[in-house]
Amino acid sequence: MRILSFLSVNTNIVPVAKKNGKIRICTDFRDLNEAITDVMIDNTCGFERMSFMDGFSGYNQIKMYPDDEKHTSFRTPLGVYCYTVMPFELKNVGATYQRAMNAIFH
Repeated sequence: MRILSFLSVNTNIVPVAKKNGKIRICTDFRDLNEAITDVMIDNTCGFERMSFMDGFSGYNQIKMYPDDEKHTSFRTPLGVYCYTVMPFELKNVGATYQRAMNAIFH
């Protein structure tokens, strides 16, 4: 499933304090996730079963479709950046990862 091509979201970074005192930089994709929820539900209609696989950071090895990289953009004091691999915060990461695993194990 591709992210909606008409959607334009510029996500802000969210600094989060870790237990060890260091800062982890996260991105907040709630607006983007909300926009693609209906698409995900529509894509599962008509199937008897649906399962999810959880591989440790496996989705970080899946390249983003180049036209969709702009939808993962975020601002920092040094400029605007975007993800080139699937970030863990996107709602469709699980389904995309599952599709990749299905293709690999087929």
